[in-house]
Amino acid sequence: MGIKEEPIYEGGPHIGDLILNLLIGLTIIGIPLTVGAIVRALWLRYRITNRRVSVIGGWMGNDRTDIIYSEIVKVAKVPRGFGAWGDLVLTLRNGNRLELRAIPRFREIEEYINDKMAAKAKQTETKA
Repeated sequence: MGIKEEPIYEGGPHIGDLILNLLIGLTIIGIPLTVGAIVRALWLRYRITNRRVSVIGGWMGNDRTDIIYSEIVKVAKVPRGFGAWGDLVLTLRNGNRLELRAIPRFREIEEYINDKMAAKAKQTETKA
């Protein structure tokens, strides 16, 4: 019997991302940013648990990506919205990158992912 999957964060992008981009959208130049923020707010969902990182997105929320912590080799964070939310970029073992845009509590989540990566690395070393 495996470990029960417990959510650390479950939800969509930070509401501040949508509000800020709606304000920017009042200019002609900001319209593409506003459309992107609206699409993210409608269809992008994150689920970060003690076992995996899941991103549900794409048109109408039809695409799903699941990453287990042992596949992640690096986490980069970029604060946005004066530090209220941020972007996380997960670099995977195969060189691909998974971007988590406008995620709330991004510092806490980045620290959690780094801790899980370190725990998985220690388990791998003891098995070898």
